[in-house]
Amino acid sequence: MQFSRVRTNFPQGLAIAGVPVGGLDRQQAAERLLTMYTTPVELHYGDAVIHLEPAVVEFELDIESMLAAADLQRTEQAFWVGFGEFLLGRQSAPIEVPLSATYSEERLRTYLAGEIRLRYDQPSQSPRPAVGTVNFIPGVAGTALEVEGAVNLIEQALFSTATRAVDLPLERTTPPRLSFDNVGVLLRQTLDVYEFDGLAGVYLLDLQTGQETHFAYQQGEFLSVQPDIAFTAASIIKIPIMVSIFRAIDGQNADSETIRLLEEMIELSGNDPSDWVMQRVLDSSTGPLIVTEDMFTLGLENTFLAGHFYVGAPLLRGYQTPGNTRLDVNTNPDPYNQSSPSDMGMLLADIYECAQTGGGTLIAVWGGAITQQECQTMITFLVKNKLPSLLTAGLPEGTQIAHKHGWVTGGSGITTIGDAGIIYTPGGNFVMVVYLYHPVQLFFDPMNELIAKLAESVYNYYNLPQQ
Repeated sequence: MQFSRVRTNFPQGLAIAGVPVGGLDRQQAAERLLTMYTTPVELHYGDAVIHLEPAVVEFELDIESMLAAADLQRTEQAFWVGFGEFLLGRQSAPIEVPLSATYSEERLRTYLAGEIRLRYDQPSQSPRPAVGTVNFIPGVAGTALEVEGAVNLIEQALFSTATRAVDLPLERTTPPRLSFDNVGVLLRQTLDVYEFDGLAGVYLLDLQTGQETHFAYQQGEFLSVQPDIAFTAASIIKIPIMVSIFRAIDGQNADSETIRLLEEMIELSGNDPSDWVMQRVLDSSTGPLIVTEDMFTLGLENTFLAGHFYVGAPLLRGYQTPGNTRLDVNTNPDPYNQSSPSDMGMLLADIYECAQTGGGTLIAVWGGAITQQECQTMITFLVKNKLPSLLTAGLPEGTQIAHKHGWVTGGSGITTIGDAGIIYTPGGNFVMVVYLYHPVQLFFDPMNELIAKLAESVYNYYNLPQQ
């Protein structure tokens, strides 16, 4: 009779879904199960604590089936086995009824997306230009819930009474790269800050993506660059001369004298070597016109050389180009040699691609007349053009730049100054061309600082620090 009274309830040692129910009747056992499994799951998102009610994800216990399984422990056979243990004073062996429950994974994912990620994820912040400087405010990494890992951990917690807390897995999100358009904004801001009162032509090409920024600036206003503006090319025209010389060599190794003249033309910016190398390799009298034809063949319609450099050299031919026939702007370009920022930028890009891959426009137009090795030699010459000012002055020491600079001196001083280069940086390589013009005079020191700041701003864009 004593044992029968004990057996009215579930036997000692019985657990349903990990919840001890020995000595309880069906109603009490059901209530205990509900109490344990409807306790909110505690979610930790960093320092934030969120309580997830199981009902939100449609968590349901199959209580009837679990109680039915527990009732099997009170069959006649189980009665006599238990009675024998009772008479001998032994503790019955623990009996476990497994958990039977369901939940909606879809509802859990919806909850994580709408309630957790929406409220607690911290989006990364992209870098942005620092107004009034050539620097960028670094980007900031963000945090995001790793949903797949969170689903697995929360599911385990929902089906457990021992572990009802979850440290949600998070992942750092990398700041998005600053839009290339922003570097153009910063370049314009720099010209504004320096209150440049002349005409500036700026061309920038990303050598990884092919994106470009190209604009002309005059006294706070931006001019159309279709067609591009013609500037006196000055010594920058020696880049086209170098290309024509290597094209004319026709894939053969240049003799030592030609190489010497090319080196002096680029590295020392010598005018006499420029004339001599054209006379030696192209034509004794019409070498400049051959350079021009080569540039037109490449599609550089604003670039020409109409005479030699020596004093008193005749103008071999007059050229009208889209750039020098514009009526809205005039830089008084030299009739002997002219170019535009985009022409010089595209020519440098062609040399770069040829040197890097052995392909590109130079190879497509002239085939084997120019080789990859020759393009690499051109880059080497341009790198040896050491000048601690203009574009170079805006770059960290040791940055490789393959460039050619030049300026024009009038009666009152410098009126046009420019620099065109390929700049190699850890964060990416780019072509940059800057021309500045003033009808009266450009003072070298402030213009040098301005061009350096323009180069520094682009370098900073490609090599942004991140937090």
